[in-house]
Amino acid sequence: MLERHGERVHKIALDAGFTCPNRDGSKGIGGCTFCNNKSFAPGTLDPAPLAAQFDRARGRIARGTGARRFIAYFQAYTNTYAHVDELRALYDSALEAPDVIGLSIGTRPDCVPPPVLDLLAEYRDRGHEVWLELGLQSSFDATLVRVNRGHGFAEYQTATRAARARGIPVCCHLIVGLPGEDASHSHVSLDRVLDVGVDGLKLHPLHVVKHTQLAIEWKRGEYTPLAEADYVRIAADLIERTPWEVVYHRVTGTASPDILLAPAWCAKKWDVLNGIAAELTRRDSRQGSRAGQIWKGEFHAA
Repeated sequence: MLERHGERVHKIALDAGFTCPNRDGSKGIGGCTFCNNKSFAPGTLDPAPLAAQFDRARGRIARGTGARRFIAYFQAYTNTYAHVDELRALYDSALEAPDVIGLSIGTRPDCVPPPVLDLLAEYRDRGHEVWLELGLQSSFDATLVRVNRGHGFAEYQTATRAARARGIPVCCHLIVGLPGEDASHSHVSLDRVLDVGVDGLKLHPLHVVKHTQLAIEWKRGEYTPLAEADYVRIAADLIERTPWEVVYHRVTGTASPDILLAPAWCAKKWDVLNGIAAELTRRDSRQGSRAGQIWKGEFHAA
């Protein structure tokens, strides 16, 4: 972004009031077992109009980072889950805001039909920055069923290939530490995502937040979160094995203290980021140093 635009560009996270087919009964109810949207999109209850969200965030980000150009990040819930005409109106509104140069659209792999992809490709053809962020979380269908995702890996493959065929870069979200998974699952999921083709990645440690099914399982002793050292090691492994041209948009995730139950280390983003950097330094390694190496370690079935 700095090379293309000559200055720092920052995302502004938005809540456009969408829901999710896994919550409204179309695919399921209750959502994913780990999902309390507030854990990654604070302030989503009774969201302000988009213009007000922009104004509030723009000043805060500019003061903290010096950024003066922005990407509108439609983050909360499923941001392609509406008729394409409604989506166009929302996206156009975001692009009309001062200093906004593009869109980043967070959604599910089963909610990006051809008309939506054509719309995003249209924005890209006009010269806007455009990213499609697909929440895959795991490439293992058994895990996706266990956490009530409502889609499988096949939908991710189809959506990713269709988007990239239109010139739309795709950022895949993967969660480390899902129930029934260990490090081997994260390695295999990365291999599968890289094999399909991807332009960006986000890694998240699974954290337990209030008002979720996962919180109930954790309180019953049915789920044990990852230790910080284990997450740092797995994240470093995955970064090493990712080709350098794939952009890491995020390598950890946090939740606000008022809803985070476990693990406590997920509240300390910079400790985790510094830990990953220190681990790569300890290994004398970096992103891409082991790219192309298919996972050959011990694998445990989900």
